Amino acid sequence: MSTTRTIQVLVKLLPSIIALRRDRKKWVRQESNEIDSEQFRKNARKVLNTFISLGPVYIKLGQWLSSRADILPQPYLEELAKLQDSVPAAPFEQVKPIIEKDLGPINQTFDEIDPNCISGASLGQVYRGTISDQQIVIKVKRPGIEKIVKEDIKVLKKILPLALRFVDSNLRYSAKAMLSQFIETIHEEMDYTNESENLKKIKHDMEKSNKVVVPSVYDDYSSKNVLTMEYLPGIKVTNVESLDEKGIDRQKLVIDVHKVFFTMLLRHSIFHADPHPGNISVTDDGKLILYDYGMVGRLDNETRLRLIRLYLALVEKDPPRTVNAMNDLGMLTPDFNRSVIEKGIELTVRAMHGKKPDEIEVESLMELANKTMSKFPFILPKNLALYMRMASIIEGIYKTHKVDFKFVKVVKEILEEESLIKDAYIEELKYSFNRFAKSIDATISIAPELKKFLDENRSLQLLNSKPKSNILLSGSILSAAIFVGSAVLYSTNESVGITGMIGSLIIMSIFTIFRKR
Repeated sequence: MSTTRTIQVLVKLLPSIIALRRDRKKWVRQESNEIDSEQFRKNARKVLNTFISLGPVYIKLGQWLSSRADILPQPYLEELAKLQDSVPAAPFEQVKPIIEKDLGPINQTFDEIDPNCISGASLGQVYRGTISDQQIVIKVKRPGIEKIVKEDIKVLKKILPLALRFVDSNLRYSAKAMLSQFIETIHEEMDYTNESENLKKIKHDMEKSNKVVVPSVYDDYSSKNVLTMEYLPGIKVTNVESLDEKGIDRQKLVIDVHKVFFTMLLRHSIFHADPHPGNISVTDDGKLILYDYGMVGRLDNETRLRLIRLYLALVEKDPPRTVNAMNDLGMLTPDFNRSVIEKGIELTVRAMHGKKPDEIEVESLMELANKTMSKFPFILPKNLALYMRMASIIEGIYKTHKVDFKFVKVVKEILEEESLIKDAYIEELKYSFNRFAKSIDATISIAPELKKFLDENRSLQLLNSKPKSNILLSGSILSAAIFVGSAVLYSTNESVGITGMIGSLIIMSIFTIFRKR
């Protein structure tokens, strides 16, 4: 079975792999005369349709790849971000045994379950019902999905690393890590106890927000294979006509979407990583309803603070600090060309803060990240990939509404409202002083060679004949070390660099005074 499936998958994917290899080379070179955006999108749509035809695991893979700016050109990301997690539902007769195995006879457990599926996803399907006259939704694992996932993961382990190496030899660095991250994520999504915990955590984190509603979980009616939740109906977030009929302010709605998701990202330890339009509805009074908590990202506090530093640097139009934060986040290889990347960020920041940036500001930020990443081989950490996915899908929602929207302004408001700017400055100071200390250490390490050179200099030898002149020599070495370290720092943090240079002059002056005594 596995060999047959491997051949079937390879035959279907091969044309797309060849097209991606060609498109990626053109995209990385970034020669405008070679890039036919419409052709890129046409090729990306073929990839999307191929993934749909291959079934649930490949739909999930397509969703995962839509966040991988280090692998795919921007037009591919945009097309794959449209990949809705929608698959025709299996008959209720096949689903019923799964519910009854975990929760007992349906007619004794629930008041009612409508056998007509309201949503069919790749790993599960959703039904409406009632418990004690309360409207509920029941999410049930798709029949036989474990076996399907197991077989297709075996196939992917054979095909994907080779395919990515064929597309670009540099991707051999990230292929293995990317596949292991994908496998980890799909297994997490198949265990509904994980989704239940994710939902409860996000509900707790966002309980003070007046912009979002999160359903409650019925723990006594939930298991690894079944998740029962409060039924919360609403208008799909991209249904412009219905939103207008209800008098919803769509400009405010777009801002609220960004505020809700970026607050999760920048303030809390867990964020919803799958905000496609099918997972977001709007209440009659304009609040957001979030569904499906299977795919979430988690950031440790250190990574979260680095992201805050990144956004604050963009808000404050500071390319060197932006590059520092990107480097700390693991977005750049050790041998990256700082001047080239800083220039690219400078152009993007200018567009984001310019007189008419509203048409391109969100797009330019994501595009810059994509172009930068696709030129350097590196491993994008799992949760940063999920963050990129979240950000790009939200961008698609903004484009649907075509309203006046300033991404930088919204991010600044989030940083201010959540009192995150102080945290970012503290981290920036820590970063600067750490670099400063490392620069001094590195410079002092050459002190023996510097002393040797000075000792060999005849004029200084004459000075060394006087005992007190050793004080001046020591002062010269220390002052020079601090000055060189400060000069290194000046390119990334002017204020700290200038402070260090002034400090070195003061130290030299003090040692000169002591010598004269």
